Amino acid sequence: MGKTYERIDGRLRTFIEAQPLFFTATAPLAADGTVNLSPKGLKGSFAVVDDLTVAYLDFAGSNAETIAHLRENGRITLMWCAFQGPPNIVRVHGRGEPVFRDDPRFRDLLAHFPDIAPAPHGLRAIIVVTAERIRDTCGYAVPFMAYQEDRDLHAKRFAREDDASLDAYFRRKEHIGTSLDGLPGLPLPLPPSTF
Repeated sequence: MGKTYERIDGRLRTFIEAQPLFFTATAPLAADGTVNLSPKGLKGSFAVVDDLTVAYLDFAGSNAETIAHLRENGRITLMWCAFQGPPNIVRVHGRGEPVFRDDPRFRDLLAHFPDIAPAPHGLRAIIVVTAERIRDTCGYAVPFMAYQEDRDLHAKRFAREDDASLDAYFRRKEHIGTSLDGLPGLPLPLPPSTF
């Protein structure tokens, strides 16, 4: 039976921080809009900021659906599954916000991620989520799977880019500056990195 929590602390925080993979789900307000579900990984790219706030690094990719949806309405759900150990699923339903490179809060937020180098991954934003509902459920049907290691392909691909070439890459992609549903996505030109 599921349980609702007031905050992200203790056993719940330990569980969330130990998972090498989590998922984000967002959607636009339009009833016929595209629902987005994304896997997120890379060790060190997720942080519990405080008892009701989590954040993750938003790296270069082929689209910016999460950013577009958050800019429009802020709704987001994050989910972690126990693929090892006791079964468990944790969801944080909340309000999210992309904090871009030129935001005065960016550098302070970046300090929450000391174990990952952001530059090789084409860091474009930090997604900050304020929890409104925190729940866990049994996870009895989630299979056992073993984590081996992070893939190194993302860093290898985007380490070749500087700010100018990364901006050019984003401009070439159809769904970076504008979402699949035509919502504003990543603001371009990309502000220079300060990390």
